[in-house]
Amino acid sequence: MKAIKCLKYGDVENLVLSNVKKPSPKNNEVLIKIWATSVTTSDVLIRKMNEPLIPRFVLQLIFGFGRPRNPILGMVTSGIVVRKGKNVTLFEVGDEVFAYGSISPTKLRFGSYAEYICLPENWNLALKPTNLSFEEAAAIPYGGFLASHLLKKTSINKGDKVLIYGASGSIGSMAIQLAKLMGAHITSVCSARNFELVKILGSDKMIDYTLENAEKQLERYKYVIDAVGNSKSSKLKEMSKKALTPNGNYISIDHGTPLTPKEAFFNLKRLVEQRKIIPVIDRIYPLEKMAEAHKYVELGHKRGNVIITI
Repeated sequence: MKAIKCLKYGDVENLVLSNVKKPSPKNNEVLIKIWATSVTTSDVLIRKMNEPLIPRFVLQLIFGFGRPRNPILGMVTSGIVVRKGKNVTLFEVGDEVFAYGSISPTKLRFGSYAEYICLPENWNLALKPTNLSFEEAAAIPYGGFLASHLLKKTSINKGDKVLIYGASGSIGSMAIQLAKLMGAHITSVCSARNFELVKILGSDKMIDYTLENAEKQLERYKYVIDAVGNSKSSKLKEMSKKALTPNGNYISIDHGTPLTPKEAFFNLKRLVEQRKIIPVIDRIYPLEKMAEAHKYVELGHKRGNVIITI
């Protein structure tokens, strides 16, 4: 099968289209023909592996030293079940599914930058929402999981003011929608070109972080949610950390280890099927253009998700 292998950490030139052996499902696994995956900010972080010394050492303990232990990156899958192990009862051949290759911080399964992948039936794997295309389904798990992780740390009541920094990205665009369902009054921080998008998603007010003195537009918030973490900063962001009500909290995606519980995955599926949340797709690339897709994500200005079709 065709797959993109990351030969070593570093530049996008290390992402190489290769022919590899098609996997075979174990007794509790299904073999999925992948139709779409996504290039996430986390994928870029793993591929570059240029974090400061101590975080880089920890990451390489997890993923491998010098090069990824599994050279096929990618954790988001959308496709069709083509084979199943003899003990599988939850899925049938022909089922359209979507999945995320993590069930806990210690149970990770990369490999979606490829034509096929095997996943255990009891992981974050479910029938694809019928109201979504394969590409749209691939735009749900990553941002949805991380936004759910952030909002689980809140107790938003109707009318509470919430500021979301990095509102137009894959995590932020989901955080807007999930916080809105909780009744929040949302201020989105993004560039002006994304104002229309975040307003459609549920933002009540927008702040353009590129403007001089943008921090003067800050109010007081019950929660400030940082959906980009330490990778980006600005005077506005630093000031927003202090723009809190007396009992307010600043919550960053870099605080703690994001969890990927099955209940969060199936909640996202339910909300999509009820049309209460929608996926946001910026660009779609073919598998052969993986390096180009990584370059675009690395710029840090994507709107929602970047999808790969296979």
